[in-house]
Amino acid sequence: MKLLFVADPLEAFKTYKDSTFAMMREAARRGHQLLACEPRDLVWQRGGRVSARMRDIALTTDPHAWFTEGGNPELALADVDAVLMRKDPPFDSEYFYATHLLQQAEREGARVFNSPAALRDHPEKLAILEFPQFIGPTLVTRDAQAIKRFHAEQRDIILKPLDGMGGMGIFRVGPDGLNLGSITETLNRHGTQTVMAQRYLPEIAQGDKRILIIGGVPVPHSLARIPQGSEIRGNLAAGGKGVAQPLSARDREIAEAIGPVLAARGLLLVGLDVIGDWMTEINVTSPTCFQEIAQQAGFDVAGMFIDALEAALR
Repeated sequence: MKLLFVADPLEAFKTYKDSTFAMMREAARRGHQLLACEPRDLVWQRGGRVSARMRDIALTTDPHAWFTEGGNPELALADVDAVLMRKDPPFDSEYFYATHLLQQAEREGARVFNSPAALRDHPEKLAILEFPQFIGPTLVTRDAQAIKRFHAEQRDIILKPLDGMGGMGIFRVGPDGLNLGSITETLNRHGTQTVMAQRYLPEIAQGDKRILIIGGVPVPHSLARIPQGSEIRGNLAAGGKGVAQPLSARDREIAEAIGPVLAARGLLLVGLDVIGDWMTEINVTSPTCFQEIAQQAGFDVAGMFIDALEAALR
């Protein structure tokens, strides 16, 4: 099969940990043809179909020059077997426009994973609101006074922007309320931007667990991303330490309840973030941690993903 990966520039991949690279490696092992492009390469013109100038690549064993390029065909996305949208956040205007081009490609017969419409419908911070039974006390607002009242009720809270990634812009305000007003002004920009506030979960000390769901089925191990030193953020991008561990009973309860619902909407791959017993985010753009789980737990996450992709294409 011809598989097109819409992703960041290949030259920027950190192949020792990149989940998209793990997908490519497993797909190549099974004999599938690998094509790649960036969102900026997507083109549509009236009378034609959504197309892209693609890179036809083959993998090597050299970690420094990990692929060779066999050509740059220009193809309609409907003429490949599957399109995998793996562009990393931020989910900015250009990402949004790319989902519309990919949705047009779907109308023309392309098979796109994750579904472009589902990517738009499940913003990673706000998607949790659909499942209140699995989340802790949470507030979404622009109103500084509402945030102040929420802090008075919960005493220890986390504040974060809705468009953040990798732990960016996350603040903790403890019982003393120190700097609550200043932090609120910074995040909500004097009432012009919406903010999420959540009760601080001390279980973060044991890690912010990334639970992967593939085709509606949870991977049996999570990656607990454990904050280091005085840091409150477990994100690997913020210096957290990743430790693979089996799913707890509560992890599995959450994943098995949410997974089939999201899979039915066209989300082949989902990453839940869970702290203690509570879900904090639903990641759908380009969930990661394939390689860390495989290396530490011995579970072939990429193999499970390509199995699910092949099954979806039958």
